[in-house]
Amino acid sequence: MDLSSGDISTLVFKPVVRDDLGNFSLDGHMLSVLMALNGKRTLGQVAQQAGLNMATMRDAASKLVALKLIESVESIGRVLDQDFMQFLISELSLAIGPLGEVIVEDGLEELGFTTKNFPTHRAAELINLLAQEIQRDEKRTEFKQNMVKIIREKGY
Repeated sequence: MDLSSGDISTLVFKPVVRDDLGNFSLDGHMLSVLMALNGKRTLGQVAQQAGLNMATMRDAASKLVALKLIESVESIGRVLDQDFMQFLISELSLAIGPLGEVIVEDGLEELGFTTKNFPTHRAAELINLLAQEIQRDEKRTEFKQNMVKIIREKGY
């Protein structure tokens, strides 16, 4: 999971139980974050409780994810419907060609989801990730505009 950009304050993580926990070197921020995560509090709440700014929280959480010491707890709620997914694949294919479907699947996998369980509140993140694959500026802009329009229509 990439925590390097976007708003991470609403994400929820839980510690991963590992037998080799003593083999990791953790700084004070990482340790306090690891101890405060319980699978219920958001990173924003943990940062506030630990007295950390969000940049420090982002750094600590990123390191903990990379070490596989914490994992995301997704409260998925509403998911993108199959009409949206088909439109997404169609629009990306128009912009980059027949590999559109494969690139959508790769993007979903990179974010930790499938076409059946992608949460609606992360639709914009998916669109931005996929738009990076479009080389021509005008095609990228058109893709984003069309996708924003359908996101609004569907109320995502």
